[in-house]
Amino acid sequence: MASKYRSYDELPLTLRVEDLMPILDIGRNTAYELVRSKQIFSVKIGRQLRIPKQALIDYLTSSRS
Repeated sequence: MASKYRSYDELPLTLRVEDLMPILDIGRNTAYELVRSKQIFSVKIGRQLRIPKQALIDYLTSSRS
């Protein structure tokens, strides 16, 4: 499954956990584990988890170190 986003600028302000899967090329369980373990910051809105765009960028840039 290829990501529909080609750059950080194309990302929406918030992403669903399912949106992480093609971006990071990971499975559903791994995506939820990253959020559950707080490696990627998320916000719960009602019953939904949302990941701010900046949280994904922070995760990707901190992973490079």
